[in-house]
Amino acid sequence: MTDGSAGYAGLMPELADFVPTLAGVGLLMALTVAVLLAFQVPSKFSPALAILRGAVQLAAVSFVLSGVITSPAWVAVALLVMFAVAAVSATRRVGWSWPHLALVGGSMAAGISATLLIIFSTGAVGFTPRYTLAIGGIVIGNAMTVAVLAGRRFTESVHEHWEEVEGWLALGASPRRSTLELARGSVRAALIPATDQTKTTGLVTLPGAFVGAIFGGISPLEAGRFQIVVLAAIMAAGAVTAVLVVAQLAPVRVRPGLPR
Repeated sequence: MTDGSAGYAGLMPELADFVPTLAGVGLLMALTVAVLLAFQVPSKFSPALAILRGAVQLAAVSFVLSGVITSPAWVAVALLVMFAVAAVSATRRVGWSWPHLALVGGSMAAGISATLLIIFSTGAVGFTPRYTLAIGGIVIGNAMTVAVLAGRRFTESVHEHWEEVEGWLALGASPRRSTLELARGSVRAALIPATDQTKTTGLVTLPGAFVGAIFGGISPLEAGRFQIVVLAAIMAAGAVTAVLVVAQLAPVRVRPGLPR
């Protein structure tokens, strides 16, 4: 057998391993679309397309990271790309504009930077390329989600309670004071998913970082230590991001439109 045919034969078992995965994912996509079609939900194909997009992106990222995960410089580049995409995606959800991009991106950067600085300066997690990429990616993704939730919730609250805000303004209150309670409620609402996830960890869910660490050969005790650092990082970055996003949106003088 030639070298080329030997390599092809060795590749076949690896490709065969993906058949059950493709079958399972395909059936899950079909179930998702079928349920949404039956209930006539708008954008019924969006979840399925999101799964396809996620699969392609994960394949590409897995290929790239396999070559850069040990390089500090390339890990830094990967995190910057993740952050840029996250900031743009969050801004589009809040309401696209260049000032909003600066607002959302700056808020996320502050929350993420403060969190990672505490983690690595205290030695809670070793400052290695592998851990930096893992925790950095998780924190960036969750900061993006919190920024979207906080920004959209605040805008919707002000829109819905505009008569109340106008009343405060008519009485001489500052724009910031007029929306203060709505701003506080928006921050709380934005942190509810992360708070519930943290409260129910180990009882309702086993987080991905915990399970992945165990599958990677780490003891359950060490995996639990890593996971609690991750959860605390998510909460801290989310709190800073949400407060900064809402605080900068809070001085409202005209009724905002609803975000799309």
